[in-house]
Amino acid sequence: MRWTYLLIDIFSILVPFLYSFHPKMKMIQWWKPIFIAITLTAIPFLAWDVFFTVNEIWGFNPKYLLGINIIYLPLEEWLFFWMIPYASLFIYYSLQYFKPNWVLTNQLVSIISILILLLTFSIVILHYNKWYTLVNYATLFIILLYAFLRKRHLLKRFFIAYLIVLIPFVLVNGTLTGMWTVEPIVWYNNAENLGLRFITIPVEDFAYAFSMLLLSLILIDHQVKIEWNKPHSNSN
Repeated sequence: MRWTYLLIDIFSILVPFLYSFHPKMKMIQWWKPIFIAITLTAIPFLAWDVFFTVNEIWGFNPKYLLGINIIYLPLEEWLFFWMIPYASLFIYYSLQYFKPNWVLTNQLVSIISILILLLTFSIVILHYNKWYTLVNYATLFIILLYAFLRKRHLLKRFFIAYLIVLIPFVLVNGTLTGMWTVEPIVWYNNAENLGLRFITIPVEDFAYAFSMLLLSLILIDHQVKIEWNKPHSNSN
């Protein structure tokens, strides 16, 4: 069905967007820094998306697309880079609002960060000849290293939020990679990745989601500083 990818985009953001207007939560009050952050994050991700598509590192199944292309990418893919990050940021903000005390200690943040940095650095060194693997893990390494050195306060909640984000991520990305469809909506050239999958999802996509959410949070924090990340009370 040609509406499939578009419907995935719409349903991914529908509940988060509507609930953003909740009179107590009021996530919509941050619409400007969120929009700016998502847009700036989309630029490098779209750039390598075009590169991957042109070089057949991955591609899109026309059976599930409207057929509207912009700079080699289907319209649905462009929408993905605004709708999915917004839904992920909603989860982060919801965690902050409803569970303000759910934060990791500095020591735990350091341990987790260093382990991930060592792992991603090793993957980049060992698999530098695979484009999809290289770009995803190198990007994760750079963004996490910056956050660890300059924005460590974000990581106290980010690691928890990321684990929660993985639930809808697996459903959405699983759908795109053929978990429920006869053919995948997005196909991958396995010569350019590790060839390891969680169900139908390439393991590189987990790094992809990690980097996209963390970079958006960093860019929001640059704009609104402490206000976005201070604890909120939902008792009123």
